[in-house]
Amino acid sequence: MAIKDRVALVTGAGSGIGEVIAKTFAQDGATVVVNDVNAEQANRVAEEITKNGQRALAFACDVSNKAQVTEMFKTVKDTFGRIDILVNNAGIDKAKGIVGIAEEDWDRIINVNLKGQFLCCQAAAAMMKEQNYGRIINISSRAWLGGVGQTCYSASKGGVISLTRTLAQELAKNQITVNCIAPGIIETPLFTNLPEETKANLMKMQPTGTIGKPKDIAHGAEFYADDEAGYITGQVIYICGGKSIFSSLSV
Repeated sequence: MAIKDRVALVTGAGSGIGEVIAKTFAQDGATVVVNDVNAEQANRVAEEITKNGQRALAFACDVSNKAQVTEMFKTVKDTFGRIDILVNNAGIDKAKGIVGIAEEDWDRIINVNLKGQFLCCQAAAAMMKEQNYGRIINISSRAWLGGVGQTCYSASKGGVISLTRTLAQELAKNQITVNCIAPGIIETPLFTNLPEETKANLMKMQPTGTIGKPKDIAHGAEFYADDEAGYITGQVIYICGGKSIFSSLSV
C-alpha cells in the first residue's frame, strides 16, 4: 500500500477498530496521530507504535468539541506541516427504542458520530486544499440501513454517508477523495460484551456465519488511503460479511 511517509490522523484510535487502523498504517510507513477522548488509551497506542520503531503522536480530545478539534489540527500542522489522511472512526452507541431514548442520548450520539466527523472533515479539508491532496475516510455502519433499537445510531451513521457523498463532490477538484466504510459485526467489545442470546441471534442472520475482525476494516481504510486510489471518491464499501444484502430488523 502506498501510504509510506504520509501523515495520517485516526480518531477513536485508543481501542478497537481505530487502534488497529492506526497500527496498520504505522506498520506500512505512515506517521500516525492517535486521537482518542481517553488520553491514557491514546498514549498507550502511540507508545506501542513507537516502541516498534514506527512514528506516532498521541492527542486526546473530544471530536464533538470544535475548540479541541481546532487545537488538534493546529498541533498536526505545527508538528508535521501537513495532513494526508484522515480516518473518522470515533463513535458511540446506546441501543434503545424510540420511546425510551432520552433527548440527551440523541444529542450525544449525533454530536460524536456525525458532528465530530463534520468538524474533523472541515479542519482537514482546509489543510488538504492548501496541499491539493488528501484522503478522507469516514467510518459509518451497516446499521445506517436501519435496526430495531438503533434510532440514534442509525440516523447518525446515515448522516455520515450523506456527508461523505457531498464532500466528495465539493473537494474533488482539490484532489481530495472522501470515501466511507460501513462495517457489520466486528469483534470488538461492543459485540463481545453483548448477552450470549443476543450474539447468537445476530450470528444466525450473518450470511458468512463469521464475525469480522478490526483488521478487515483496516484493510478497507488502507485501500482508500492508497496514493493510487485517487480516482475513487464518494463511495461506500460494506465490510459486513454480506449482512448489508438483507433487509433486517436487527443489526
